[in-house]
Amino acid sequence: MIMRRSIFLLLLLLSGFTLEAQELNCNVRINIQKLQTVDPAVFETLEQSIRDFMNNTSWTQEDFAQGERIDCNILLTVQEELSPTTFKASLAIQSSRPIYNSDYQTALLNHIDQDVQFSYQQYQPLQFSTNTFNDNLSSVLSFYAYIILGLDFDSFALYGGEPYFQTAQDILNTTPQNGQFQGWRSMDGNRNRFWMVENLLSPRVRPYREAMYNYHRYGLDVMAEQPNEGRAVIAQYLDNLQDVYQNYPNSMILQMFLNAKSDEIIEIFKRGTSDEKSKTIRIMSRIDATNANEYRTIR
Repeated sequence: MIMRRSIFLLLLLLSGFTLEAQELNCNVRINIQKLQTVDPAVFETLEQSIRDFMNNTSWTQEDFAQGERIDCNILLTVQEELSPTTFKASLAIQSSRPIYNSDYQTALLNHIDQDVQFSYQQYQPLQFSTNTFNDNLSSVLSFYAYIILGLDFDSFALYGGEPYFQTAQDILNTTPQNGQFQGWRSMDGNRNRFWMVENLLSPRVRPYREAMYNYHRYGLDVMAEQPNEGRAVIAQYLDNLQDVYQNYPNSMILQMFLNAKSDEIIEIFKRGTSDEKSKTIRIMSRIDATNANEYRTIR
């Protein structure tokens, strides 16, 4: 398999950095302000368990240097106590990627999953498996770990995230399909885990993934030294987004793109040429009509 960041990895090796297997650098917080009866110490333990699970699991066969680990954030907000050990929550999850030759981090994922129901007793272990369903929280976290990996690899190599999206789909396929846990089935809504991985693996979304590779590798990654050239590449691949919008209306992937990239797009093209500004406003206002006024500020 092609290494995720072969250029950066080579530089790190030459600098004498040691390699580690773990891939994620995940900050975890749990919000329990709405809870009334459960001992907060239970969730302090769970917070540490999630942190250890995300950061200490070896998710891939790749070698990651310490400086290569993918930065991500998880906020689990417990909304309701269904029983003393069963809870309903939302999961806000973000991941980012460094831009070459700069201190800028660009968002790859900025998503809120509203359908996380889980059972937990203090000191209960989280268990990683891609082919066995152990518990819903472990499966949800594992699913998003592979989504994070897939998006990151896609940004460094064309379709480089494919095996990780497929593993996320494998996790989805192990989950109970009886409706006990929401978010895993097509019928559970149109902005859930099922549709996220379906979109990412759909042939109709290949132009989007091609655009995201070029957006990052030949757009953002060159902008520190060649801002005009990098911006021109991003402008060029906005056409791919429009193609996906036309060929796969209401796809979840475009909403994911907007959640992560809309503010960044505006800031990039405020410095663009007149033609780039006009093109960006036209395409983005079509894809994201409710925020058309925001894109007009590019002028």
